[in-house]
Amino acid sequence: MILPCLHLATRTGRLISLVIATAALAGCGGVMGIQPVSQVRVIDVSPDAPALDIHQNSSAALYNVGFGTVSSYIPIPAGAYTHSAYTASTEQQLAVVRSSFATGGQYTVLTGNVTANLQMTVLKDQSTPAPSGQVALRFLDQVTRVGAVDIYLLPPGAAAISVAPFVTGAVFGLNTGYLNTPSGTYSIVAYPTGTLPTNSVTPAYTGSQTNYPSTSARTIILIDQPQVQPASASTLQVISAADYDAAS
Repeated sequence: MILPCLHLATRTGRLISLVIATAALAGCGGVMGIQPVSQVRVIDVSPDAPALDIHQNSSAALYNVGFGTVSSYIPIPAGAYTHSAYTASTEQQLAVVRSSFATGGQYTVLTGNVTANLQMTVLKDQSTPAPSGQVALRFLDQVTRVGAVDIYLLPPGAAAISVAPFVTGAVFGLNTGYLNTPSGTYSIVAYPTGTLPTNSVTPAYTGSQTNYPSTSARTIILIDQPQVQPASASTLQVISAADYDAAS
């Protein structure tokens, strides 16, 4: 099942923010209008990294972050920052990234790739509505053990053979940017690139039907399936993060 701000951890970690009081105000949704601060969240999709402590400049910001974690947005003063990933409860630095965060901006600090080549990337997130009747979807491919895939958005009852792929040739490191498509309910299905999606072909991934509301924005990340899964299981999985939702 694909859920906004999903906490999917095979190494279940307790996520603690030093600014938890203000983080609770930020929530999972988008930021309406210009704010006097930036909004920053952390997503960990490294399949074999240990639990991580994420430092912001010289101070720890999040503790014991596990694989598949999507934190809430945390407000911080706009400006330049260094974010670092450390093995939890140690001084072993595994990766670092430096970036500037603008007033009113909304950002993701993404930690991905295998531990030996751990990478941190800062992404600018969409904090404004998609056009009416549309949803803005951004696909990120962080799968390290699967080749290129084509991604389909299937409405209820539809077969992949009857629709064109939404994204073709997705490989590790892909960032599609935000793509507008009609809002509604879809299942995300992935097939190896170039495969004709017939009933005799097993998809690399099949997700449950999920509603994508009008004007919302989502980041959808393809990640590795934990290696402890049965050999018959899919080799990739999908998590989703809510970047923007209209006020209720």
